[in-house]
Amino acid sequence: MCELLALSSAQPARLTFSLRALAARGGPSGRSHDGWGVAFYQGSDVALFREPAADSALVQFLESEGSATDLAISHIRHATQGGLSLANTQPFVRELGGRTHVFAHNGDLPGIYRSDALELGPFRPVGQPDSEHAFCALLSRLNSLHQAGGQPSLSGRLSVLTTFAAELRALGPANFLCADGGALFAHGDRRRQSASGRAEAPGLWYLPRECAASPAGTDDLAGVSLELAPRVSMLLASVPLSEEAWHPFAEGELLVVRLGRLVGDAQP
Repeated sequence: MCELLALSSAQPARLTFSLRALAARGGPSGRSHDGWGVAFYQGSDVALFREPAADSALVQFLESEGSATDLAISHIRHATQGGLSLANTQPFVRELGGRTHVFAHNGDLPGIYRSDALELGPFRPVGQPDSEHAFCALLSRLNSLHQAGGQPSLSGRLSVLTTFAAELRALGPANFLCADGGALFAHGDRRRQSASGRAEAPGLWYLPRECAASPAGTDDLAGVSLELAPRVSMLLASVPLSEEAWHPFAEGELLVVRLGRLVGDAQP
């Protein structure tokens, strides 16, 4: 399956990571390496890097020179729908209400194209993946909040995401990360577990941290490095990346994170 990674931090941190190491964490074969993408938020906009192929000079650059950011979302692809092309590579990005929205998903959603509940509205996919169809359907619902005037409240956005997540779960595994520059919404569902081979929870894990700067100036996990000053941060990933006490998402759990802290949640 695809691999998800997100960082939320109270202060900008420079995030670097090895795509090979992260892909290998997903299972013995490390199959999830058909393409990659990462979005580094800079205020309400993002620096977006995506490539449909895994090995390139850009990958090597980002593995050592990632951007400083307080919010980042990354996706490593194992292609199941659509060919290896830039249009089919996550994370997907759209503007809505003057903010850049970012979405990344893993899992298969058979039947989404026939779903009456998940209509696209004014948004249209550029590629073929079910994940982008889901993102466009979500944006259509969030757009209704914006039409009411002003920036939607956090509780309003959480309500929309909660209903949306439940409808995705009815179609198939629906682990996703969604951000709008102000908050990160993370939904954990099921994932094909390497031990059992079955689609079971947890589909996501999170690690809240309050830490001082390390003597070397970096904090190294499996495939991920953070240049840290003393700060509050939270890492989210498809599988734990260290021996620390990562917390599993319950099946259908939705968390809201802002500046490294948990600020909201919804249970299935």
